[in-house]
This record gives sequence, C-alpha cells and structure tokens, in this order.
Amino acid sequence: MAEAHQAVAFQFTVSPDGIDLQLCHEALRQIYLSGLHSWKKRFIRFKNGVMTGVYPGSPGGFMVVVVSYMSYNQYRRLDPSMGLIAKLGQHMPISRYMSTDSQRIVGGVLVGTGLWVTIIMIMRNVLKSLLSWHGWMHARHGSVSWSTRLWLILVKVFSGRKPMLYSFQNSLPRLPVPTIKDTCRRYLESVRPLMEDERYERMEGLTKDFEKNLGPRLQWYLKLKSWWASNYVSDWWEEYIYLRGRGPIMVNSNYYAMDFLYVFPTSIQAARAGNAIHAIMLYRRKLDRAQVQPIYLLANKVPLCSAQWERMFNTNRVPGLETDVLQHVNDSKHIAVYHKGRFFKVWMFYDGRLLLPREIEQQMERILADSSEPLPGEEKLAALTAGDRTPWAKARETYFGRGKNKNSLDAIEKAAFFVTLDDTEQRFEEDNPVKSLDSYAKSLLHGKCYDRWFDKSFNLIVFKNGTMGLNAEHSWADAPIIGHLWEHVLSMDPLKLGYTEEGHCCGEPHPNLPGPQRLSWDVPAECQEVIQSSLTVARNLADDVDSHIFPFIDFGKGLIKKCRTSPDAFIQIALQLAHYRDKKKFCLTYEASMTRLFREGRTETVRSCTLETCAFVRAMIGDETVREECLSLLKLAAEKHQNMYRLAMTGEGIDRHLFCLYVVSKYLGEDSPFLKEVLSDPWRLSTSQTPLQQVELFDLVRHPEYVSSGGGFGPVADDGYGVSYIIVGENLINFHISSKHSSPETDSHRFGANIRQAMLDILDLFQLEKKTK
Repeated sequence: MAEAHQAVAFQFTVSPDGIDLQLCHEALRQIYLSGLHSWKKRFIRFKNGVMTGVYPGSPGGFMVVVVSYMSYNQYRRLDPSMGLIAKLGQHMPISRYMSTDSQRIVGGVLVGTGLWVTIIMIMRNVLKSLLSWHGWMHARHGSVSWSTRLWLILVKVFSGRKPMLYSFQNSLPRLPVPTIKDTCRRYLESVRPLMEDERYERMEGLTKDFEKNLGPRLQWYLKLKSWWASNYVSDWWEEYIYLRGRGPIMVNSNYYAMDFLYVFPTSIQAARAGNAIHAIMLYRRKLDRAQVQPIYLLANKVPLCSAQWERMFNTNRVPGLETDVLQHVNDSKHIAVYHKGRFFKVWMFYDGRLLLPREIEQQMERILADSSEPLPGEEKLAALTAGDRTPWAKARETYFGRGKNKNSLDAIEKAAFFVTLDDTEQRFEEDNPVKSLDSYAKSLLHGKCYDRWFDKSFNLIVFKNGTMGLNAEHSWADAPIIGHLWEHVLSMDPLKLGYTEEGHCCGEPHPNLPGPQRLSWDVPAECQEVIQSSLTVARNLADDVDSHIFPFIDFGKGLIKKCRTSPDAFIQIALQLAHYRDKKKFCLTYEASMTRLFREGRTETVRSCTLETCAFVRAMIGDETVREECLSLLKLAAEKHQNMYRLAMTGEGIDRHLFCLYVVSKYLGEDSPFLKEVLSDPWRLSTSQTPLQQVELFDLVRHPEYVSSGGGFGPVADDGYGVSYIIVGENLINFHISSKHSSPETDSHRFGANIRQAMLDILDLFQLEKKTK
C-alpha cells in the first residue's frame, strides 16, 4: 500500500559490501513540511499572544510613543532617560561599553517603553470601568439616550483598533457578587407564585434566618474569592455542575444542533462530510490565528467574553472515579471517524497544507468502501461514554492504559473532533413532518448510544442521505459558542464551497493521498461486559426520551415587534400559558441567560414564572376577563421578564449566587436548611433560546431557508419539559421539546400543541388585523 510505504522515512540493509541506506525522499519531505507547519503555527500563536497582551496598544503605537518622546527630548535638549542611565551607572559599568549617544538612545527607549505601558494600563482600566456600566440595557428598544451615545463614543475611543478574538479579555470587568439581602428578596419574590401560604411563610422564615446568621459569613468568603479569581462562579460551575456528575452525560448534559430544515445541498454522504469537515477546519485555523471576530452587543461596541472558544477543538472529557477532567491539547492534525462499528484516524494535512473538500471526500469514500468487520468489542465501544461515568473511568484505567488500546484511545481523545458517518437516513419530510423531525432530533441527541463519542467537545454526524448535525459536550462551553461554529459551517457549505452537478465536492481527488488509518483494539471479555452494561443504561435513558420538533410558521418576530413586545418575553409568557394548560399548575422555570459581559462569564438563570406572568395566565383562562385587562397584564409580565433578564445579564441574578454560597457552606462544613431546600427544587420547565449570532452570513430576506433549524437538549426533570427555540428571520420560530415517556404528567406533542395555541391566543390580544385596516 502506498500509505504504508510512505510511512517509512528510510530503509537499510547490511551486506558484505557495507550498509546500503535508502532514503524515502517523499517521507522526508512530508516530515519537513509538517515541521514547517508546526513552527508557523507556534509563531502565529506567539505573535497573537503579544498583540493580545498589549491591547489596546499596538507595536505601531509603541514606535509612535518612543519616537515622539525621544524627538521631544532632543528638541528640548533634555536627557531622554530622565537620569535613569546615570543612576544605573552607579551600580553597573555602563559607560565602559556604551557611548554617550548609545546611552541616550537606550535610556530613551526604556523610558518611552515605560510610558507606552502606562498608557496601555490607563486605557485598559478606563475601558474596564466603562464596560462596568450597564445603564444602556434599561433603555427602551430602538431608542438611545444622549448619555448612552456619549458612553458609546468613549468605549470606542478606548477600545483600540482591529481587535482580535481575545483582545478584550483583560479589559472586561469581573462578575460582581450581589448582596445577600437582594438575592434573598428576589428569591422569595420568585417562589411566591409557586407556594401555598403555609409553605411560603416557612420559607420566608428560613430565608430571614439565613440572611441574618450564616449568610454574611459565607458571603465574606465569596467576596474574597471574587477579588482573587477571574470569575467567582465559572470554575465551580464547571466542576460541580458538569464534571463531578456521575450519571450519563448523553441526554442529561450533551445537546444537539440541526442542519438546514428545507435545503438538501447533496445526497452524497462523503461529499457532505468533505465540505463540512473542511469548513470546520477553516474555522479552527481562523481560531488559531485569533481571526474570529469578538462578539459584540449594542451597535457592535460592547464586547463579550471570548474565553469559551479556547477549548472548542482538540478537547476531550476524561472520566474519573470522582470527577472528570477536560483534556485539551494545543494542536491536533487529525480527526477520528466512526462508521459501522470501526474507528479510523484521518490526517487533515498533506504537503504542509489543509486537505481540500474533494480530498476529504476521497478519504470518507475510502472509509465507506471499507468492508472489514469490527474487532471484538469495537462496534459498541463508545457506549462507555454514554453510560455512567464511574464504570467508564474504571474500565479506562484497567483496559486502556497501555498498548494498542491506549494508542487508539489517544487517537480519538486527541483528535480535533469526532465524526460519525451514520448508516441511517434522517431528513425533514413534508408528507410526514412530525415523525421525521422527531426521529432526526433523537438521532442527534443519542443515536444508537454507541455511535457517538460523547466525551469529545463535539461530534459531527453525517447521515447516509447527506443530512448532518452536531452533538456537543456541555462542560467546556455553552450552546452559543458551538452555534457560532455551526453558523460558519452552514454558510460555507452550499454557497461558498458548493457542489458539482453530480453532488460531489468541487475539485479533484488526490492521486497520492495516504488513506485513513484503521484503529486497532484488543478488548477483553471483561471489558465487553462493562460496555454492554453501559449500553443498557444508555438505551434505557434514550428510549425514555419523548422528543418533538415543530416549526411554528404562523408568525415570527416580525409580527411580535409590531406588538411592541420583546420576542423572547412573548415566547416565555406563551410557554407559561401553555404549561398551565398542559399541567393545570405553575412550576419553577429555568431560562438560560448569559453573563459574558464579564470576564469568563457563562450563564445565569432567569426565573420566568413570575407573579405578573401568573396573573396574566389566570386572566387568559378565566371566562369573564376582558381583552383590555389581559393586554394590560401581558405588558406588565413582559416588562417584568425583561427586567429580570437584564438583572441576570448584569450579574444580579439569583441562582449562581446561591449555588456559590452553597459550595462555600460545604467547604466550611456548615449545614444550611435554606440553601439545601433552594437547590433541591427541580426545574420542571427548562428553556433556552438559540440565538442567531452572525446574521450577516445569511440572506434571510431572500433565502430564509438557509439557516440552521436550531437545536435542543434532554429534559432536566423526570416529570418536566425541556424547550429550546430559535427565531429564524421574521416569520419562523422552531421549537424543540423534550420530556420522558415514563412520566404520566408529560407529553411533548401535547405540549407542542399547547405552545402553538398559546402563541396564537396572545397575538390575538393585539388585534393587529383591525389596526392594519
């Protein structure tokens, strides 16, 4: 085989005439190009590190400051070193080795550098102070006050020019710690509509006792941490919410992202994989070079934290007996591919360059054409990543710590990402929309439970008919981060990379490209029993998922904006109305909000079930309530929701503060009945909006179909719902609903029908048709 021959750099034989050394020039050439590629990458990272470290300064600014400073002193006939060289000369024999002119130049450069660093630190701290002000969030949508405009000008002045992805990290403020009094007051307000009077009075007593006694002590330690750490929440959130969980991460933690809903660029599986993998690798190259633009709010002036991008690629969640660990390597030149029970290692570079789409398609074709059978235990090996974490940790330590198993496992865990060439077909079918979409979502969420490597940062899944999607691990980052990558891939795939008339990737196959490397395993019978046990756990979990995806096509944010209501508030209130009709009761509701206005911020909870929302829902289900009263209550509920969302985004939320206080109490060995009860309440309605971040990549007016149909996640509570939604363009909202078949209280399809009716009923309150006439 050509690839086997080229893998050997030299051969030699010993004969009576001496040693005959035969060099393989092609192999040596590939080694040289690979090393050159690595050194280029190191240099780019070093350069970007320097540029980010001195931002908002720049090398050009350094030259301007130093030259201006020395010119000024030359003009005024002053010592540019301000006596620095003379003082140093008292301790070091500088004058022996440097002339007077050299001393003046060196002194001027040193003092000029100090001046330049001082200017950078002043600009950075002024920008941090400016970004700590969030008054702009309280302005009415579409209106900008003069104070906000002045503030935006100052932010622009101190933000520097041409920022890279991580340029603002040192200028972002730290997440503030709310006061105990405010958090307790907001907590009681959030649970009032969910508790009977007797239980509420009891909870009020626990809250006041905590606020006066244990709370201030825990708060002191938390304040101390906030002064010392970059973010007082994120490290504990990652460890205790994600990495210390011992249950399956499949369904419970991992989430998915879908392909286009109505567009099918090609039906050739290998071709779709070729374009998608190439687009993902292009994104990684941009990420390595820090060429991905920072994410902004408010007229592209207010930057968000970019820390979560650091572990998007080359990252794997390694199981442990008590806690998992995120393993990240700086670089990886290959991907891992799974097809029909076999694992392959596929190099992404050849001749010192990234493989082109048609060349990647060529590699995928070779894998699809491979007729070899899986080795014993290989086919369902990935089920270990789908089951409980502790058995996987023990099996990994016992059976995968040495030899061929370790080498093959390293090839997967250190791959840039994981690819599954799925042998099933998934697609939205117009004649069977409900069943086809539900099957598609379940396949992305859990598949067969052994054909995705759930520990990888993300899995690219390409189905037999060319449809694709993602499954992402949650601990390393939140959904908007992987969503940013996915938007790039979908915008590149059909429109920029394109396909031939036959459906293949553009370009030509490579005549000498080495083929994929089949990974080898030696899985003993004892390990196969562990694999089967994990698969049983995973299948029970997967079979219990009741998934329902439906496109809401009656109206979108275009009409909602005409109601002068926030689209997110509109949908959240509709979810409350739908839930009450579904279960005849209110419940603790989780809506994910981001805190990336602060350094290393992740998420905060918006408790969407409020007193105002409950009052509106009761009015809507009442028989004698007039429309004007419902409309008035709706506006109050929407305004309350928006205010809570602002508080969550600006570090004044409830749940992350209470969570950290609970962690401190555990470290101190203190038992708090208040915190224990707060954190034991289940979220029976967990919701999240998938934002469309790069609108400029899609022409949603002419081609609204060319955008992701969003993604979803599994239910958080056994008797609850998980709801994700994406607002696509002006006229479409896609809902992803999940629950459990085992719960007699839930039915995802019933809840979907209730959501649709609730959306229509709320819109009817505004009587837009009469206003138009």
